[in-house]
Amino acid sequence: MPDRSSPPAPLRRRLTVTGAVQGVGFRPFVYRIAREHGLTGSVRNTPEGVAVEVQGPPGAVDAFEHDLLHRLPPLARIVSCVRRELDAVPGEAAFAILASTAGQGHNVLISPDTATCADCLADMDDPAGRRHDYPFTNCTNCGPRYTITRSVPYDRATTSMACFPLCPDCAREYADPADRRFHAQPNACPVCGPRLWLAEASGRELATGRQAIAAAARALAGGGLVAMKGLGGFHLVCDAADARAVALLRERKHRYGKPLAVMVADADAAGALAALDGPALAQLTDPARPIVLAPARLPSPLGAALALLAPDTPELGLMLPYTPLHHVLFKRYATARAEADAPAAPGAPPCLPALVMTSGNLSSEPICTGNREALARLAAVADLFLLHDRDILVRCDDSVLRVVDDGAPDGPGPQFLRRARGFTPAPVFLSRSGPTVFGAGPELKATLCLTKGDQAFVSQHIGTMENLETNGFYQEMAAHLEDILRVRPEAVAHDLHPDFMTTAFARDYAAARGLPLFPVQHHLAHIHAVLAENRFDGAAIGLALDGTGLGEDGTLWGGECLLVDNREPCHERLGHFSPVRLPGGEAAIREPWRVAQACLHALGVAEPMGRPWPWLAAHGPASALVGQMLRRGLNSPWTTSCGRLFDAVSAMLGVKLTAAYEAEAAIALESAQYAPGGGPGDFPGDGAGYDVPLRGAAQPAQLDTLALFAQVLADWEAGVPAGEISRRFHLGLVRGLADMAAAFAAATGLAHVALSGGSMLNRTLATLLPRALRARGLTPLVHRALPPGDGCISLGQAALALRLLEGAQGGICSRGLSSPTEM
Repeated sequence: MPDRSSPPAPLRRRLTVTGAVQGVGFRPFVYRIAREHGLTGSVRNTPEGVAVEVQGPPGAVDAFEHDLLHRLPPLARIVSCVRRELDAVPGEAAFAILASTAGQGHNVLISPDTATCADCLADMDDPAGRRHDYPFTNCTNCGPRYTITRSVPYDRATTSMACFPLCPDCAREYADPADRRFHAQPNACPVCGPRLWLAEASGRELATGRQAIAAAARALAGGGLVAMKGLGGFHLVCDAADARAVALLRERKHRYGKPLAVMVADADAAGALAALDGPALAQLTDPARPIVLAPARLPSPLGAALALLAPDTPELGLMLPYTPLHHVLFKRYATARAEADAPAAPGAPPCLPALVMTSGNLSSEPICTGNREALARLAAVADLFLLHDRDILVRCDDSVLRVVDDGAPDGPGPQFLRRARGFTPAPVFLSRSGPTVFGAGPELKATLCLTKGDQAFVSQHIGTMENLETNGFYQEMAAHLEDILRVRPEAVAHDLHPDFMTTAFARDYAAARGLPLFPVQHHLAHIHAVLAENRFDGAAIGLALDGTGLGEDGTLWGGECLLVDNREPCHERLGHFSPVRLPGGEAAIREPWRVAQACLHALGVAEPMGRPWPWLAAHGPASALVGQMLRRGLNSPWTTSCGRLFDAVSAMLGVKLTAAYEAEAAIALESAQYAPGGGPGDFPGDGAGYDVPLRGAAQPAQLDTLALFAQVLADWEAGVPAGEISRRFHLGLVRGLADMAAAFAAATGLAHVALSGGSMLNRTLATLLPRALRARGLTPLVHRALPPGDGCISLGQAALALRLLEGAQGGICSRGLSSPTEM
């Protein structure tokens, strides 16, 4: 008979874990739970993932595996866990963390940078602690990751901390499994870590350490401009309540009109400046620490400066400190600001401390990362430079998002305007695995994309490809992503436009490697992106609403209704906005009044009828020239753009005649519909909006947006207030788009409508259009992980290229489509 008192034979199990499991304290976590369960074995980083081997009683091994999957460190995320039973190892007496092994490939997700955790803040607040006010404090639960990582596995030697050897105290923490800094790769202290100093624009050092931060804080409280080296690049900083300082920053940075982000010390301060509901507050305080757009409170604690921070919109972009340097600076700045205010307003409450934190660059250039680079490029902008000697290896600007309540069953969700720090390089998970492809992205708001298995890695926001600096940043990221993911693409996709820098790069890239090259129409890429993000396989109606992109017929598209099937793949252009001319081409984008005059010309209106057009006083001679161009069709390409329609209405109402930055006229038009002091939920009037008929006699059909503009014109001539006209316009466009989608859904038997394009950043459309589609029995598909603007294009290109690479040639869909009746 067996001896029932003898212990069960030891079991040995190997678990290979993939996901965000390096640089997040995962190996120390494994070590601790293995010790808790009395197990022996090892853990190490490998190209395949984190390899864990545990040995002990079967029940203890099973309990360990449960805890491994369900008691994760705060920043860890498991994508897969593969189990394999092994033979027991005789005589094994302990559990050990082994050295990492390198290889040609890996299945590990690179961790994004993360805001300073509460434990590290407590360390910094302890006057007796060795990290008191140390601006580079971190642990396994927080701190820099992606922006300091050269390659994987993620070890100190492969980061920009490699040149800072650990002092004995930090080395003891690093080696102690009971310490939260156990194997924290960026671990440092004032003895062994990076140093901080304040310099003039000439580079001359003025102060170091705490004295440097205090001096910078006093300069900010006195109205100065400081360039500060951050996590993924430099910030340009000034007092957000000092209107003169804000105006000076705009002038020196050449950033006219575009909103500026504001950093405040905590959530309470943010709530004093903007109306933050629960979901928005959750995003603001998330470890990613994005800039969150929310309706500004009026009257504002920022006073007159608010109008300079966000001149065209009722929303204010707010963020909280996310590095130890931010926290220490705010502490010193609050003191300096209180001292500066005291003589001017004795007995008055102190002004709420708030700092403008905008990208450290000149407009259209990439953010600065190096000290010498910043001193050279920003010398004419900043008065002082707060520098440190920890290198930034990857440029990464702040992420920007808002929370949108579009009636989704799972509640309000994020909508990205810019996806970067805190979120990249987290992947978008695809519906299935495939070969590696490279999506070159668009020309504006450029990103690039590399796929790997069932994951798509979309780069951080790169910018507009209009200068050598941004082009250089783009090439840096193409090389870096390929290297850090350790993949080699098998195909390349790019925009249909032949003159884009991204197209040229894609052609050279593919030619050098002998790879197939797939051109992808801009709006088709938009729809493939939202389908991919939603892991949707099949056919759907797509509404691609944006500025302009080269269409398959050689005209400029932008208000498109497409049938897209990503299985075959195939597509068809079902409908579009009324075509109008763009007199002067790109000049019409900078001067929206040109588009308004083009709409008038298309309606047969050659001269003002009673009320002079708003642009005649300032642009009368140019308007006469534009009239000639329209009559002769000179330098006036056709477009169906949704964005240009917004521009035209904005100019027709006299809201914005010219635009200093992209979508300025559209943003101002949307803001015009809000009640004074109101926000995105406070609209004047309760009308149903204008009529927008669908003309379906021809294929593709036309959504008659000229008829929409004619109603705008009639109300404007009748003296209806611009806010009411704007509201009727927005409501009418929402209804017209929803009706068009419903008509084609009925004609094709489809039920899903994919929404993408930069115009979906219009909060009214983003909120009301999905609701209108649901009211018609349709299921909207929207972006949550990527921006609906051009930041998603590289994913759409890559997603389509994956399907094409699998063997399908693509083409026009054939679904027995019948033209919808006119509506």
